[in-house]
Amino acid sequence: MRGVNRREFLRQSSLACAGLMLSGMGGFSHAADEKPLFKISLAQWSLHKAIFDKKLDNLDFAKTAKRDFGIEAVEYVNQFFFDKAKDQSYLGEMKKRAEGEGVKSLLIMCDREGNLGDPNAEKRTKAVENHYKWIEAAKFLGCHSIRVNAASSGSYEEQVKLAADGLRRLSEFGDQHGLNVIVENHGGLSSNGKWLSEVMKLVNHPRCGTLPDFGNFGIDRQKGEWYDRYQGVTELMPFAKAVSAKTYEFDDAKPFITTDTKWEKETDFLKMMQIVLAAGYHGYVGIEYEGSKVDEATGIRKSKELLERVAQKLAQK
Repeated sequence: MRGVNRREFLRQSSLACAGLMLSGMGGFSHAADEKPLFKISLAQWSLHKAIFDKKLDNLDFAKTAKRDFGIEAVEYVNQFFFDKAKDQSYLGEMKKRAEGEGVKSLLIMCDREGNLGDPNAEKRTKAVENHYKWIEAAKFLGCHSIRVNAASSGSYEEQVKLAADGLRRLSEFGDQHGLNVIVENHGGLSSNGKWLSEVMKLVNHPRCGTLPDFGNFGIDRQKGEWYDRYQGVTELMPFAKAVSAKTYEFDDAKPFITTDTKWEKETDFLKMMQIVLAAGYHGYVGIEYEGSKVDEATGIRKSKELLERVAQKLAQK
């Protein structure tokens, strides 16, 4: 066989480099024959303004993720189809459209269903039961999890026990359907990584885990009480079944940094993703853009580019 000339060598080298970025789901690996470092998904909240303004219909979310952003995995938000959890016809259309686009449904983020750690036993039970329909809906759509909140009140220790009780019971129901119940750091003590990790240990159920969010470590934003985000993610990653890459504003002079200008906080994505991968996590990392200086579509694209740069940097090591 004749030798490869310089032009062909350069062409093959370029293809090899391009192989670091896998098409579709946005997976990245050291080499083509290795598993991806991580994959990219899109959280529906990234488009909440468009959906609330009726510029985007919930049923078209999967199509938008695929056709507009080249992302083939999505994370739904229950607020955008709140009254449809038991509507098999509507859910069937969601599923049909997602599958028709080749888009994978990963999870449903659930809000406004009560506090799973409510100190009132009846209200806590009601909150647990309110989530049952979302587990069933997520199962129907082909998701692996629902994302919930671990809201409670009382002392630090009391809230650990109360939240663990609600989560344990919901996780047992989820187990009957093969679904996970995952908790996001989402304000209050849930944004304290140490507290939430203690809750996970007390729940001690294989179906219960976390969804570490890079930017939601404001315990009390009005008082300026923040938990260290790198410590928090490190503490939550051992239980992680999904990861949320929260982005705000972008600075071209700092290619791996996003800044929450409202709260004057920064996230070093290179450092954060090193923490994620060090925990042995190689699943989906969901883009959740919440900035205001650029529109949602631009913010999603810039977030994807940010994760791609991080992946290329890490793949070189």
